Amino acid sequence: MGSSLYAGISGLTASSKQMDVIGNNIANVNTIGFRAGKIQFADILSQSITGGSSTFMQVGRGVAISDVSTQFSPGSFETTANATDLSIDGDGFFIVEDADGGLYYTRAGAFHVDSDGYLVDVNGYKVQGYNLLSGDPNTVTDISLSDVQSAPVATTTVSVGANLDSATATGDVFNAAQTVYDSQGETHTLKMKFQKTEGNGYWSCQSYLDNGEATAQTSYGLVFDSNGELSSIYNATATPTVTTAGTGTAVMTVNNQGQMYLDAAPNIVLTRGADANTWTITDDGGYTNMSFTLGAVGTDDEIAIDLDGAGGADLTFALANVWGNTDTIEIAINQTEVNPADVSLTFGALANGATIGSSNVVTWDLAGTTAQSLTGYASTSVVKALTHDGYASGVLKSLSVTAEGILSGFFTNGQTADIGQIVLADFSNPWGLKRMGNNLFGETVTSGAAVQNKPGSAGMGDINPNSLEMSNTDIATEFINMITAQRAYQASAKVVTTTDTMMAELMNIKR
Repeated sequence: MGSSLYAGISGLTASSKQMDVIGNNIANVNTIGFRAGKIQFADILSQSITGGSSTFMQVGRGVAISDVSTQFSPGSFETTANATDLSIDGDGFFIVEDADGGLYYTRAGAFHVDSDGYLVDVNGYKVQGYNLLSGDPNTVTDISLSDVQSAPVATTTVSVGANLDSATATGDVFNAAQTVYDSQGETHTLKMKFQKTEGNGYWSCQSYLDNGEATAQTSYGLVFDSNGELSSIYNATATPTVTTAGTGTAVMTVNNQGQMYLDAAPNIVLTRGADANTWTITDDGGYTNMSFTLGAVGTDDEIAIDLDGAGGADLTFALANVWGNTDTIEIAINQTEVNPADVSLTFGALANGATIGSSNVVTWDLAGTTAQSLTGYASTSVVKALTHDGYASGVLKSLSVTAEGILSGFFTNGQTADIGQIVLADFSNPWGLKRMGNNLFGETVTSGAAVQNKPGSAGMGDINPNSLEMSNTDIATEFINMITAQRAYQASAKVVTTTDTMMAELMNIKR
């Protein structure tokens, strides 16, 4: 009879512990990443009433708690507005490290960036993963966003999409300017100056960087066909021939090769007059609007020729030594026209010591698959598109996270870059993990060592950004368990009271 009393007491103890587990599950129904517990019971070693080893005459001695296991079934997901709120769709745990270097494991992915730039959880523990922009990208460590910056990249390629009005008068200019960047991220203005030439459908093109003319270009002119489509590009060269009775020399400089184009290769002839200070154009070579100016008298005389009469010097001559009456300078102009191709623009040294392009050579994307369209239709000259690569430096503005756990940063210069990557851990026996409080688990001998891998690989789950995993507590199931625990407790209590009554009757036998 005494055994029934202790069996009833064991039932009361077991049922009260079951209520503890149920109460804890229900209390954490809104706890992020919480894993519900489940209590398991076992009977206590039975006693043989015959005193022997017979298996037919055994009486149980009550109930004991054999295990309180953690249920690792997934919880539901809640969408949030925070990109660093993360959940795991599948197996695995986030890894966090405390200030003493202790590692913990959690399914609660409510992360944020602290004042020192580290990605941390609500306990201030640092999330573990790879730093992709700094340090060793293959070493698992604290994920740091401190001092993350997008380095500047110099502009190497530009492209211009525009229409150049075919009805434009000879000598008229149309400019297309855009911002470009040097190797230090400083901005510059690259301007393309298009000027209508004497030839039909021909436009010269001269590039400038911050109003400084390019020192060289692989092409200086554009040709549009009768449909207004770009058909070729061209260069022109000029070769002077001097005829003099004296020792006069003329050193010529070509300032704008594109402006020298005509449908037929012309020769221009300048003749010295009876007045030593007079030069006249005796053959304009087809450049009907040509004009020229004469510099100071003496051995440093200079002639500047404006081929289209629109201003500027397309050809300049440095005159020296003795010139006589009727001495001549004949200029032979030769044109080379080829299919459209990319054009190299060479610029001088920059004032800040930085470089642009490749050793100050910028490519004008004129004929590549990414080139913007240039047309010569009979409509208003207009810029349609300006593109370039290169950018200034930028600071981190916002974050996004991929399914692979990669933290991608968006910077103030409009660029994006992969900054870090979350690493997950899993265990051969996750049921052996120890609850550490604050939604954390600790590694034990029973759980086995943590196996670390990237999300989405080696059996690890994917990362859901802007999402938190809620508790996996099932309220309906817990209420059913609560009812059964209550009934079990009541029944065990009845065993105790009934046994007590029977013992009281036994005591009354002596009366």
